[in-house]
Amino acid sequence: MAPKAKPKPSPSPSQPPPPIEDLFTSLNRHIERSEFEQAVKVADQVLSTNSSDEDAMRCKVVALIKADNIDDALSTIQSSQKFTFDFNYLKAYCLYRQNRLDEALESLKIQENNPATMLLKSQILYRSGEMDACVEFYQKLQKSKIDSLEINFVAGLISAGRASEVQKTLDSLRVKATSSFELAYNTACSLAEMNKYTEAEQLLLTARRIGQETLTDDNFAEDDIEIELAPIAVQLAYVQQLLGNTQEAFGAYTDIIKRNLADESSFAVAVNNLVALKGPKDVNDSLKKLDRIKEKDMQNFQLARVLDLKLSPKQREAIYANRVLLLLHANKMDQARELVAALPDMFPDSVMPLLLQAAVLVRENKAGKAEELLGQFAEKLPDKSKIILLARAQVAAAANHPFIAAESLAKIPDIQHMPATVATLVALKERAGDIDGAAAVLDSAIKWWLNAMTEDNKLSVIMQEAASFKLRHGREEDASHLFEELVKTHGSIEALVGLVTTSAHVDVDKAESYEKRLKPLPGLNGVDVDSLEKTSGAKHVESASYFEVNEAHGEGKNKDKAKKKRKRKPRYPKGFDPANPGPPPDPERWLPKRERSSYRPRRKDKRAAQVRGSQGAVVREKHDAGAAGASSNSTSSQATSSKGAAQNVAQSSKGSSKSSRKKSRN
Repeated sequence: MAPKAKPKPSPSPSQPPPPIEDLFTSLNRHIERSEFEQAVKVADQVLSTNSSDEDAMRCKVVALIKADNIDDALSTIQSSQKFTFDFNYLKAYCLYRQNRLDEALESLKIQENNPATMLLKSQILYRSGEMDACVEFYQKLQKSKIDSLEINFVAGLISAGRASEVQKTLDSLRVKATSSFELAYNTACSLAEMNKYTEAEQLLLTARRIGQETLTDDNFAEDDIEIELAPIAVQLAYVQQLLGNTQEAFGAYTDIIKRNLADESSFAVAVNNLVALKGPKDVNDSLKKLDRIKEKDMQNFQLARVLDLKLSPKQREAIYANRVLLLLHANKMDQARELVAALPDMFPDSVMPLLLQAAVLVRENKAGKAEELLGQFAEKLPDKSKIILLARAQVAAAANHPFIAAESLAKIPDIQHMPATVATLVALKERAGDIDGAAAVLDSAIKWWLNAMTEDNKLSVIMQEAASFKLRHGREEDASHLFEELVKTHGSIEALVGLVTTSAHVDVDKAESYEKRLKPLPGLNGVDVDSLEKTSGAKHVESASYFEVNEAHGEGKNKDKAKKKRKRKPRYPKGFDPANPGPPPDPERWLPKRERSSYRPRRKDKRAAQVRGSQGAVVREKHDAGAAGASSNSTSSQATSSKGAAQNVAQSSKGSSKSSRKKSRN
């Protein structure tokens, strides 16, 4: 019999929701404790009870933003159309956090210009790179009592290229640079922008000390303190790099990367600066380090999304540019082309993608295409043509195209008459064989500096080089006029010497008149010039002849000494009578016995003719074999060259050595 089924428990009556007052009390407690996720749950409970409660909706959106759930916060705002509360400010902030800057500004247009709205606008403009507009909003907010406004104000001035105004701004705000470690850091960055690297280094050290004291008092952990102060450490290493302390900077960057105790943006800047410091050395390691800051699970190189939000466009552009250069050094041309093709969309207002594209073409030995590309964009972008034309001139000069290089430099008016540009143009036209064009460049520069009202006038330098150039190319009269102008206006001794030397070929009277201004050299008063001209002059003596003369002179001395020596009486052997010497000695006494005429060789060994070998072998007589060998050698020597004869001799000598060894074994 089957067991009876247990009856189902009856559902318990639903518990009534807690009172609204208790929910808001709990919500307030979670917000004060920064428990934002719990606050969102409580806000949802309130909205489940009363879906039109605006306070609960506002608390939910703010808690989601505080919990960094920006996507959920934005979707919640978009679903709250029935509320009368204006969520456009919070919506603009969420769009700003998502880097949708244009939409964020559009959302703020209908908002009134209160301090909060103006501050958010300034931050959006700062991230979008519109620094002048950002600074204008900060200037309007100076009278508003906003905490830490001076920190963002100084950062905006630096990014706008107005670092020289930082100290004046701090004085107007009546704030000291050392009032906080953040402000000290930003002020040090302004000093670095003005090339005051030593002062910047000292202020960064002060900022680090203030930060350590402040964060320690706030009970931060050691690792958290290091993360908070990572921007100061990276900037300090950068300043040391600029001061020439490359070893210290290298060690600081390496330590930051190895410990990995830094925020994302500081870590990325440290990696980029280390890669730039190493240059083309250890390219593969540099590429691996850059891979650490790219988006995960991406085959192509793309910065992590958080870095796209935190880094400025200038910083991101530098990272991508260094990546392309490393790929070129590693000869990874396909990856370099692919990355360069994506850069114009990322940085539409920059010329860096164009310069990198030209670098890729040069690396592929396509300098002509690179010159053509740069020339086209120089015409399309006249406001940015200076750097493009400079790059084109460099590419053309390296490719031995002096006409194109000179043409590119000639199109940059604001540097046309600077000494470095003039020298480069003259050298390029000289290389191209355009001497008249080079002289015209020098004449134009002289005319410009004559009318220039500047303290650092380079007229004397240009005129001196122009005179030397014309003298070098056989234009003595023009060179003489330039030297004369230099003597009259500047009183240069070098110009006076050049004038005398040059005028001697053109106008002797002028040369003699100016020669009198030269100071006499000491020690030449007693020299008779007329008698000196009548002498034949010194002849050039080669070094070998000098040694020969010395040796001959030495031999003469030895002869004189030999004459002075007393002649000794010769000594004879015992019993020898010089008066009756006897028969003369044998003239062949010093020759070897085999070479003497009286030499007779020994009789040959008869045992050498004995039969040896296997049974039935036939052995020729030794003298027959020797005769045959001699005849063959003589025949081959007549038919072959000297080289063949030498080879035959070598082979025969080798055979004789073998036979002698066999005889010795017998």
